[in-house]
Amino acid sequence: MRFELTEPTPAEEELRRQVRQFLAEELPPGSYRPGLGMGAGHDAAFSKKMAARGWVGMALPKRYGGHDRSAVDRFIVVEEMLRWGAPVGAHWVGDRQTGSVINRFGTEEQKARFLPAIAAGDCWFSIGMSEPDSGSDLASVKTRATGVEGGWLLNGTKVWTSGAHLNHWFVVLCRTSEDTEDRHAGLSQLIVDLTSQGLQINPIPYLDGSHHFNEVVLRDVFVPDDLVLGEVGMGWAQNTSELAYERGGPDRWLSTYYLTEQFVREHVGTEPGDAVASVLGRLAARWSALHQLSFSVARMIDRGAAPAVESALVKEMGTRFEQEVLAEVARLVEGEPSPDSSSLFEQLLCEAILTAPSFTIRGGTIEILRSVAAKGLGR
Repeated sequence: MRFELTEPTPAEEELRRQVRQFLAEELPPGSYRPGLGMGAGHDAAFSKKMAARGWVGMALPKRYGGHDRSAVDRFIVVEEMLRWGAPVGAHWVGDRQTGSVINRFGTEEQKARFLPAIAAGDCWFSIGMSEPDSGSDLASVKTRATGVEGGWLLNGTKVWTSGAHLNHWFVVLCRTSEDTEDRHAGLSQLIVDLTSQGLQINPIPYLDGSHHFNEVVLRDVFVPDDLVLGEVGMGWAQNTSELAYERGGPDRWLSTYYLTEQFVREHVGTEPGDAVASVLGRLAARWSALHQLSFSVARMIDRGAAPAVESALVKEMGTRFEQEVLAEVARLVEGEPSPDSSSLFEQLLCEAILTAPSFTIRGGTIEILRSVAAKGLGR
């Protein structure tokens, strides 16, 4: 395991300047409701504008509509979007992970069908991994695909499926055969149309009534053979590869960034006092450290490395830090925050309090991440 200090090149700094200018023009403060990191809004028009600038599908091959850009370039764009609270929800999963997985494991027909649409901001994906009784033990999934003429019949239930009520497709991890010796064998991935007959989407609302997560029930959903992703029975290896795309990026430590920035914005001209200054200074230092670690992971990927351990550690530290930020900032508030307040900070604080329990779960719990790191280090 090795994190290396790395600095942006002049070209990378210029990209950051361009993204900031774009955001200032497209989303000036006060013109939109900022989101909390990757939990931001789902705005198809905004995703299309990003795609028009070449900022969706950046790392995908040009021959499939991508831009052959580096992991660092994508890191810069994502960091600035999340820092701004931009509504990246429509293209988020397809851009972050599904496109890369299809590019790596998919057939030529699948690449030609999905990758140009992802890069254009026209094709939106959800994730079909979690199940009601599986927790973090993905090898215990019970959703089953049974082979029939021309394809598969899919039965089971997926939960915590972000954006399923809005998106077009999701990649489902399911069992296609039994292996009594190895639970990780016999798993496959299917690309499933979220409008399929027999598929039911049930909202899982937050306490405030807002809706991001869903339960997806699959009853004899037919999936044609040409939508099997990769090889039948290789779903576990492919799925762990997909999870690697989820970890190590700025989305794992920026969920509560805008909240803190808005606190500062609403107190401009006010002497902060020693306690507030201490909290803000400590948080800023931690953000800087996590930025450097995460930036280092992107550099490793561009060198052809496979920083699974480093990515797991960044997510473990980052998502714990997001919870710590919320606790620290909440202590700076006098009285009980109200979602009906005229203060955007208070509104975001209420939203963060209700949604923060998901921060350390999505993409793997802290315990799972520590296990990944320990195994990678031979412990």
